[in-house]
Amino acid sequence: MQTLPAEALERLAFATMSALGSADEEALIVARHLALANLSGHDSHGVGMLPDYVRLALDGLLVPNQSLDTLVDFGALLLFDAKRGVGQAMITAATKAGIGRAREQGCCVFGVRDAAHIGRVGHYAEDCAAAGMTGIFFVNVADHQPHQAPFGCSDARLGTNPFAVAVPGSDGPAAVLDMATSAIAFGKARVARNKGVPVPPDTVIDEGGRPTTDPTALVDERRGALKAFGQHKGSGLAVFCELLGAALTGGQTVQPEHPRKGGILNSVLGIVIDSARFGERDAIGREFEAVKDWIRASAPAPGIDKVRIPGEPELENRAARSRTGVPLDPKSLDDILAAATTAGVGAVLLDELRAAYRA
Repeated sequence: MQTLPAEALERLAFATMSALGSADEEALIVARHLALANLSGHDSHGVGMLPDYVRLALDGLLVPNQSLDTLVDFGALLLFDAKRGVGQAMITAATKAGIGRAREQGCCVFGVRDAAHIGRVGHYAEDCAAAGMTGIFFVNVADHQPHQAPFGCSDARLGTNPFAVAVPGSDGPAAVLDMATSAIAFGKARVARNKGVPVPPDTVIDEGGRPTTDPTALVDERRGALKAFGQHKGSGLAVFCELLGAALTGGQTVQPEHPRKGGILNSVLGIVIDSARFGERDAIGREFEAVKDWIRASAPAPGIDKVRIPGEPELENRAARSRTGVPLDPKSLDDILAAATTAGVGAVLLDELRAAYRA
């Protein structure tokens, strides 16, 4: 599979968002977020999202250059309405506000209603950890046909409803957990469809509720569903992402009384904790590292090359892909460039990317 440098993907994302009307700061936030997702190995949340962003913007379901409306400001409690604003910019601003309030109060709980697609949720948890904070995020996904079948269900009733948490280390996150509560993210099914490869077993069901490894019907026709991870346990977490991320914050939930316009809306409950308020920062950090070292000291299980702490696969991918480039299948590249063309990106940049991809 051919590759492109992350810098090229960032340039493409910036140009596409700019063509859609985003101001430079917003376009840069999105571009860096998407390129970092690709570098981290989360291609489902990287530049492959651009075709959706172009469609959503042209349909008025993603609104460039929105600012957050503050609905509640009560000490350590904040609530914002994003009004379908560009998700990466909206949640970056809300997380920054949560970090600032946590510095003052020791912690902050914030909610964000109805942002357009916010991208890789772990990004915001990492931002908290980089600021010396613990960050916890519950997120729902709404405004379109649901994709996830909760445990015991034969059809989709929830979105992929991601969850993320990060704790701070001495120079960034000590550990990061970032995951969809579905067995795989919908974007991973899309990537598999574009590559022409099966999805892992026990991750997708067909429209009759039967297991399948073919993502085509799900991706192309929205028939079938993703399964929840971990049976009833992951399914329970998915339910609480819906209840806390959206129902509690007043965002759009997945229940069918709300109109589904074909957009991607994320509502978020974020919890930011100034970790140092619980004790001396270095002592807490040493304990984090001691726990990690104890886990790593186990001999790897059969078929596992090494024991990894949550967040380490992303760091390994960033190092490797920074050297070799981001792998991109031809269909995904064609879809992305076609969307950029629709948005109004100039032919010169697109031709440069095609040439770099073939090189």
